[in-house]
Amino acid sequence: GSAGGPGRRTHRLLFLCTGNSARSIMGEVLTNHHGRPRLQGFSAGSQPKGELHALTVKFLTNLGYDLTAVRSKGWHEFSSPEAPAMDGIITVCAAAAGEACPLWPGRPVTAHWGLPDPAAAPGTEEEKLQVVQQVYLILRQRIELLAALPVDALDPAAFREKLRELGQVFPVAGDSL
Repeated sequence: GSAGGPGRRTHRLLFLCTGNSARSIMGEVLTNHHGRPRLQGFSAGSQPKGELHALTVKFLTNLGYDLTAVRSKGWHEFSSPEAPAMDGIITVCAAAAGEACPLWPGRPVTAHWGLPDPAAAPGTEEEKLQVVQQVYLILRQRIELLAALPVDALDPAAFREKLRELGQVFPVAGDSL
């Protein structure tokens, strides 16, 4: 395919979770790394913890992702009329999917990508890290598949359908970092 021609625009995705410390942060970071120029990622929480999950930060930083501009924040930053309009809202935890969301400007499409919560994972540091890695692999796979789609050619209904289909995609066993 040719690089961005005229009329090509960036689709903005907002990853929502309750705490905005691990899964939604990963969605934002991976979208901005693997999704550009077609996709731009943002993240927020309904009850933000105000800090990032340390293991998730360490994991992503070790892989070379830049988290300097990333912070834990509330979803109200994106529900005001001044906020950039989103094209897609992706909830990554069941709690956020069930919560009464604000009315988003621009009427974005919504999808639910359920993922285990690294911040709530039990066990040793090693076991927690496995959850972080699992979530990373799933998100990276979905975001790379989404970035490969002709998102400009999709109307909102088709875009929503694709987002929802991707919520069912899991990496094939044996996929590695």
